[in-house]
Amino acid sequence: MNEGTTKEMNVLAAQIRLETLKVIHSLGFGHVGGSVDLAELMAVLYGKVMKFDPKNPRWEDRDWLVLSKGHSGPVAYATYGLMGFYPVEEAYTLNHPHTRFPSHTDRKLTPGVDLTTGSLGQGASSAAGAALGNKIDGRDNRVFCVVGDGEADEGQVWEAFHFAYAHKLDNLVYFIDKNGYQLDGKTCDILDHGSLAKKAEAFGLYTQEIDGHDVNAIYEAIQNARAKKGVPSCIVMDTCKGKGATFAESKHDHSSQPDGEQWAEALASAEKALADARNA
Repeated sequence: MNEGTTKEMNVLAAQIRLETLKVIHSLGFGHVGGSVDLAELMAVLYGKVMKFDPKNPRWEDRDWLVLSKGHSGPVAYATYGLMGFYPVEEAYTLNHPHTRFPSHTDRKLTPGVDLTTGSLGQGASSAAGAALGNKIDGRDNRVFCVVGDGEADEGQVWEAFHFAYAHKLDNLVYFIDKNGYQLDGKTCDILDHGSLAKKAEAFGLYTQEIDGHDVNAIYEAIQNARAKKGVPSCIVMDTCKGKGATFAESKHDHSSQPDGEQWAEALASAEKALADARNA
């Protein structure tokens, strides 16, 4: 990407991170860490890469996003609001009674959500099914699926990779959000994966490992995946859980319950980060 586009993507990522914090702040607690660390990916996907129509969320030729780590729903809600699927302020009803924005993504409730997720591992399989269905129907759209590194403890993730390879789903890109932490602590302490990139590659996927907060690296990896024919792709993103959330980044919390002062500090810091991105 050129310098202007890079700046545009960084500004969008800062907007997404800020709005994600606002969405969760409306409830007061929630899955901050694994949501805000996806801001750069969401910026590149929805700001530069994906085909979609906010006025027609079920457009058959759209590209699909499946958040297999469905607890990262707030970053999707922030992104879809900024993209015009609905006024972003509507998502400030996160997990309130009768809301369209539950903690985990639900395609029947929220415009923009392509597949319901939340039970870890299942989104990886659903994404493979969607990619196969689109290929059978002769569509050239793509499916992007985000899997957590803790989620990769689930055998279903690797079964999905096997299925995707066997069916030559080159219209499918998996992203592994490798932030090093899960609900109960460090992933290496819970179930050490060794090299996730080598494992994905061993299943036959065209695999790249990148800095998950570098918008240019993300874009280039997606373009490389698009050029690779005959096999699905996996992009392992090295990320910082809680990136940009002052109360969460240092602790890499899976779920956060900050007090009012901590929220005020985090929102002010995210506002400043957005201003800095605009002025860069």
